[in-house]
Amino acid sequence: MSSPNLQESVRLQRQMLDSILSTAMRKLSRLCAEALDNRHELETVLTQALPHLSYCKHLYVLDAYGKQITSNITQHGIDSSHFARERMDRPYMQDIVGVTDFKLSDAYISRNKKRPSLSAIQIIRSNDGEMLGFLGADFDLRELPHTENLYKEPENWRQIKGDPAIRGGVFAQQRIDSLMDQEIDSVLSIMNELILEHGVYHGKFHFSSNRATIWHVDDPFVYRILTIDDLTGADIVLAYPHRPYHPRSVIPQERVSEVFELFKKLRFADENVYLRAGSLNVVNGMVGLNFSCDGSHYMRFDEFLNKSTAFWFGILGG
Repeated sequence: MSSPNLQESVRLQRQMLDSILSTAMRKLSRLCAEALDNRHELETVLTQALPHLSYCKHLYVLDAYGKQITSNITQHGIDSSHFARERMDRPYMQDIVGVTDFKLSDAYISRNKKRPSLSAIQIIRSNDGEMLGFLGADFDLRELPHTENLYKEPENWRQIKGDPAIRGGVFAQQRIDSLMDQEIDSVLSIMNELILEHGVYHGKFHFSSNRATIWHVDDPFVYRILTIDDLTGADIVLAYPHRPYHPRSVIPQERVSEVFELFKKLRFADENVYLRAGSLNVVNGMVGLNFSCDGSHYMRFDEFLNKSTAFWFGILGG
């Protein structure tokens, strides 16, 4: 399920698009109603309207049964290959008849180019209100205008359930000491040093597979994989330039090691239900956890530190 913040971001985007399209589509549908019995005249109306309908890729008209009665009118000319196409079963045609005269569809993957798209559908009516057909306009999401604000990830605790087959067999498995388990104090200390003194702002331990992934402020668009050999040699820090603790960090420096110590406790506290992977991002303050039951959790560092190991094994084992 999408987070409330993400849903609100999508809602605002759709609201903006609706305001751009609805009035123009309604006016154009009146012109279409007057030319509905003449394909050539109808396509001329659409061709003249297309430059004034912002961001539109295709314009077309359907009859009352959803069968296309014009070519696709595009920015590059007339595409007659879609004439007589049956569209009533397409997702953008659902729940419009008898509900509304204008609908901005949910996003969908286009049938031809396989791109995220959406369609605006306007019912065409006669002067006395009879439904005559549909005016359709298709849009490529990559070409639409977007709101200026970037979606902000929520900070509340989020639990995501994993594979039920793994969860069902969790008590039939047992943790096996990994190489990282055997060197865990050194591994945690090195990651702590990389974060506090060498510009790493996001680190993830993969305890069961003996590796870690890190993201560095000097090159934030790529991640780096550290093997168990890297993580047990203190000279690894020489490979990363000294950088002050990141000014956007929301976690007090002394609490970074506390998070890692709790990772250690969750790794060793139980032989059946145990931490497989743990991550920390000091800029957004979020901790990520993945357990042997395949459940994942995301929460703020302070909420994480306030919960005991008994809490975790109570909710995971129950």
